[in-house]
Amino acid sequence: MSNVFAFGVGLANTNASGEVLDCLFPQPLLNPNAELADALAKFSAGTSTVDPVEVAAANAACNGQLVPAALLEADKPLTVVNLAADQEIADTAQAYLKLHLLSHRLTLPNTLNLDGIFAYLPNLAWTNVGPIEPAALTDTLITARARGEHIEVMSIDKFPKMVNYVMPTGVRIADASRIRLGAYLGEGTTVMHEGFCNFNAGAIGPNMVEGRISQGVIIDAGTDLGGSASTQGTLSGGGEIVLSLGKNCLVGANAGTGIPLGDRCTIEAGLYITAGTVVTVVDEDGKEVRKVKARELAGGSDMLFIRNSVTGQVVCRSNRKAIALNEALHAHN
Repeated sequence: MSNVFAFGVGLANTNASGEVLDCLFPQPLLNPNAELADALAKFSAGTSTVDPVEVAAANAACNGQLVPAALLEADKPLTVVNLAADQEIADTAQAYLKLHLLSHRLTLPNTLNLDGIFAYLPNLAWTNVGPIEPAALTDTLITARARGEHIEVMSIDKFPKMVNYVMPTGVRIADASRIRLGAYLGEGTTVMHEGFCNFNAGAIGPNMVEGRISQGVIIDAGTDLGGSASTQGTLSGGGEIVLSLGKNCLVGANAGTGIPLGDRCTIEAGLYITAGTVVTVVDEDGKEVRKVKARELAGGSDMLFIRNSVTGQVVCRSNRKAIALNEALHAHN
């Protein structure tokens, strides 16, 4: 029996030297069943280029589970990635396959081995005619202008926007440039114009996202990030704590958190909680119980964080009232 962890047939853009710039995997597979894995054994391990005719034969034998029919119309070799295990990333195509697995909702953030990903994601100019290497951009722009054409450059980055590769069902995205490939957006998620979701991060859905979901951060169902709210990612913070927000939380406008929260937690607008923030814990009558650093409250549920407007103290009290999201607002059929 063949062992296949992840598999994808993709269409790559390459430079003049044949180096892969990016790769589209419209129908990736994760942990295929034994029968399908055996059928994939004909493809070499790792990354290879394959004639579309060969892929078409395998696709027919697998009842169309490998690729959509439109991909087989390509007049260029296809890129095949066949991974037996969740190994460290070894090339650009493998990096793109793993990002697709996340955005196709086949796996959750923080569950894939993404070691080596930055080394294999080239920094590119993302344009309306596809990715262009920055060194070639000026000549390409001049050539286009000479033909009376215009090339729009959207960004220069290692990560493209997700919707140019994956369009998950049941979501609303007000500004597609703010959702990177490798983001996980669950059914019913709304990302407003100032919302952002990094790679290897996401919203389980339904969620209202008007703030920033940083790398490695997951927010659970019913949680709302207010306008310009922020979550501290593992890259920006430099630590190893995986930040998550549980169900039915609210992080108010211009607020943020650097500690994980359980369910039904609220941080008032404008208040940023870091691990070292000194918090006064009070009981239901408002009487002080103790003072702690916020890291000691990490992962707790039913907490309301507010700031005393007179003393400036950060206060935490019990919050038994869940944040209810508008169901009609998150039905994106």
